[in-house]
Amino acid sequence: MNNETYYIPANFTDAGRVMGMFELRNLVEAVILTLPVLYFCLVLLPFELTTKITVTLIIVVPLGGFGLMGISGDSLTRWVGIWWRWRRARRLMTYRGGKS
Repeated sequence: MNNETYYIPANFTDAGRVMGMFELRNLVEAVILTLPVLYFCLVLLPFELTTKITVTLIIVVPLGGFGLMGISGDSLTRWVGIWWRWRRARRLMTYRGGKS
């Protein structure tokens, strides 16, 4: 019998993550989610530059954070796919008042 002890480093799950926290998939989804909003806020808002930047940050930062975190540990697209499959496969149960 071989009694070797292997030590697992604390950051072994950090591979494939950005800054050790966010999955690359979540980062890409957050960028895809925030870039159009950023563009439209800066182009279409009829305010001065300082007000545009403030309003844009109020909208884009929470949206980007939501995209980075995802829902229940899943990325947004993965969660939407799971939700869509559940939605299509669900069945409605009805009670028809049978005799006991």
